[in-house]
Amino acid sequence: MVLVLIFAAALWGVGRLMGASRAARLYMLGLLFVAVLAVQVALPAGHPLRAATGGSAGLWLVLAGLAALALGYRAVLGRVQARATEKEVAEAAPERGAAKTDGPSPTELERYARHIVLREIGGPGQKALRSARVLVIGAGGLGAPALQYLAAAGVGTIGVIDDDVVENANLQRQVIHRDGDIGVPKVFSAEAAMRAQNPHVTVRPYHRWLEPEVADELFAEYDVVLDGSDNFDTRYLSNATAVGTGVPLISGALSQWEGQLSVFDPARGSPCYRCVFPERPAPGLAPSCAEAGVLGPLPGVVGAMMAVEAVKLITGAGAPLRGEMLIYDALWGETRKIALRRDPGCAVCGEAARRAG
Repeated sequence: MVLVLIFAAALWGVGRLMGASRAARLYMLGLLFVAVLAVQVALPAGHPLRAATGGSAGLWLVLAGLAALALGYRAVLGRVQARATEKEVAEAAPERGAAKTDGPSPTELERYARHIVLREIGGPGQKALRSARVLVIGAGGLGAPALQYLAAAGVGTIGVIDDDVVENANLQRQVIHRDGDIGVPKVFSAEAAMRAQNPHVTVRPYHRWLEPEVADELFAEYDVVLDGSDNFDTRYLSNATAVGTGVPLISGALSQWEGQLSVFDPARGSPCYRCVFPERPAPGLAPSCAEAGVLGPLPGVVGAMMAVEAVKLITGAGAPLRGEMLIYDALWGETRKIALRRDPGCAVCGEAARRAG
């Protein structure tokens, strides 16, 4: 009997290595079982082959019964879990105003199943993601992975604003774009990639600079803003607008081998970007990626972290990086967090600014 079990395990393993489906491998084990059962029934007692394969048909019938019970229990449990998940998602009250009011399709339930089984997200959290509106500033190094993961996570409406076009030098790190996209506006290249990845999300591309004339109105349409821009003018503008509209701002930055990110949300007690960086650095102290270089995978790490923070803010899971900055050193494989304090004299969120506003 032991020899048969060893052969069955080998058969299963070889089938898996050869890429056979689970159903095909189960079919092969079924044929093996029938063959062994036939040996037990057809050959006389004491026959060497019958002895080598267990010596009795009863043992194999008991084993088959136990296997059938296990498989049946698993199938029933899977159906109960699927029905419970579907009911939870369908009945969960939306936590944010949303354009999408229809219930999730079976395809969406299957797509987001790994989210739904997470205790911290569940059906209500996935419903909130489906109803959420997230704006991403920049479709470059940080924006590219953030956009991909927000779309994959099922964020219902994703806006992306960028005035640039895809260049050959971008492709070393901006993984949402392809070689065939060179010369195409980044927002349209990103839109096509997100729609191809997840047709259930709505993408709003804005091929333009973020300017003061449109910033307030634009931010007011979204629940969370991710800033992946690469210049201080845009960072200061996005921070001031986020403070004015009360929208949480997830900000990321890169330099060579190091990345950092934080959640700036003064409406909920945390400092704003200007509290931490009140003035632009002196010329040469903060060179651009083109001047200083940047490790290709680094934006993927930090951009994905920004998407994680967005999911946490939307679903209420865990502790977002409010009042903290996470710093990742890729060269030495180290991460550290530093506490950030609000500046009472901040020109954007301080006492004087609030009274003036």
